[in-house]
Amino acid sequence: MPFDPITRPLTPHEARVLATLMEKARTVPDSYPMSLNGLLTGCNQKTSRDPVMNLSDAEAQEALDSLKLLTLAFESSGNRTTRWEHNFQRGVGVPEQSAVLLGLLMLRGPQTAGELRINAERWYRFADISSVEAFLDELQERSAEKGGPLVVQLPRAPGAREQRWAHLMCGPVDTRQQAYGGHPAPSQDTPAPALQARVQALEAEVAGLQATVRRLCDELGVRGLEDDK
Repeated sequence: MPFDPITRPLTPHEARVLATLMEKARTVPDSYPMSLNGLLTGCNQKTSRDPVMNLSDAEAQEALDSLKLLTLAFESSGNRTTRWEHNFQRGVGVPEQSAVLLGLLMLRGPQTAGELRINAERWYRFADISSVEAFLDELQERSAEKGGPLVVQLPRAPGAREQRWAHLMCGPVDTRQQAYGGHPAPSQDTPAPALQARVQALEAEVAGLQATVRRLCDELGVRGLEDDK
């Protein structure tokens, strides 16, 4: 049976809800499938989340309903409380290792291959960084028939030793902005704020020195450099 890719990018809320289900299925299996309250607590954690969110009950439920329509999540029969499970691997059409990497990227934001390997310890143990990189490359080179690439390697940030990776589950990303930690990258035409301030300070200092030289020349009765032009 041919794979039918999801029909649209996820919203940030949908990505957070889906990735939280993926995380809790692996890290706290005794609490899985999850109730809405438990899921909401996981979505709004202040640690291991980038960005930190504050979803309401209604927003989380709306995301779950949308994910259900995309066949990425489904209700699980419980005693009295509705519980939810993810269907990520089958819904997106990726193996376990790729699902782990995508889940971590959706939860924690852009990361290097080394960071992903460390953060994946409780989800899946990769043998080495090369293994992580191989699955990232596979996700980046995913064919159009399967829905296209699901990750992108970001440009190296200033001072960084390694390049980071970002997911594309919510659609295309501004790779230059993400490389600068989510802040707009300095353009080639406009100096960065710190550099611009430094240039202005130096210009003011030079102007002050020029004024001092002119005053000294007047007091000593000598010609200044400008007089020789």
